[in-house]
Amino acid sequence: MKISVVIPTFNRKEALKRAIHSVMGQSLTPFEIIVVDDGSDDGTGEWILYNHPQIKYIYQTNNGVSSARNIGIKSAASDWIAFLDSDDEWLPTKLDIQANAIMANPGTKFCHTNEIWIRNGVRVNQMKKHKKYGGFIFEKCLDICRMSPSSVLINQKIFDEIGMFDESLRVCEDYDLWLRITSKYSVLFLDKPLIRKYGGHSDQLSKVDDGIEFYRIQSLKKIISSKILNKDQSIILKNMLIHKLKIYANGLEKRNKTNELNEIKKNIQYWINIE
Repeated sequence: MKISVVIPTFNRKEALKRAIHSVMGQSLTPFEIIVVDDGSDDGTGEWILYNHPQIKYIYQTNNGVSSARNIGIKSAASDWIAFLDSDDEWLPTKLDIQANAIMANPGTKFCHTNEIWIRNGVRVNQMKKHKKYGGFIFEKCLDICRMSPSSVLINQKIFDEIGMFDESLRVCEDYDLWLRITSKYSVLFLDKPLIRKYGGHSDQLSKVDDGIEFYRIQSLKKIISSKILNKDQSIILKNMLIHKLKIYANGLEKRNKTNELNEIKKNIQYWINIE
């Protein structure tokens, strides 16, 4: 199995060193490593070109992580893509275990794994709401993002049918893509922690001023309007959209944002009334 590893990065030279080291230490050597630099000015490019000339290094002006991942996908020379965020790292057997599992389950085109969480240097336990699943899990993926980009191994054919990351989403781009994928495909889940996922740092992408639910709502609206879902999926998604709009409305009410609250209430009523 030929695997291309895509690592998007922006001004994370020190963390990137750890990520790259974890890829180069894999028991199954990937076909290629692609680092897409999203406009770093911390010497990332110079460090890679000097220390790892074998890496395919691509520089772009700052356009976001989705754009960087998409460029990596388009540049890959393999049928299989593994993503690794530059602030995460893989355990040494990550690719080996996933590749063997995929070969043992013919027809699999998407595989993800469990993970170890590190927050501010301390290992923490995942909460029950973060439980991960395999199979046809579209409904289970509607509330929160249940799959880490750093854990997935995905066949290029999925991108041909589903499309790639939505570059208009500032965050929740992974939540959005996983929903589109799980609406069509069964996924293989390996309940083994094969990555270390680091959080708590100031440049963590999921930290947004307007709240992560805002972006989940944008994704749900887009997907339901795209007509890619069957009737049952559309009903389930619409109910989740209304639920999240109500959560967002409660937040606006607490912050006394009357004008925005009135618009959200109109939006809730619109989706309640729509067939």
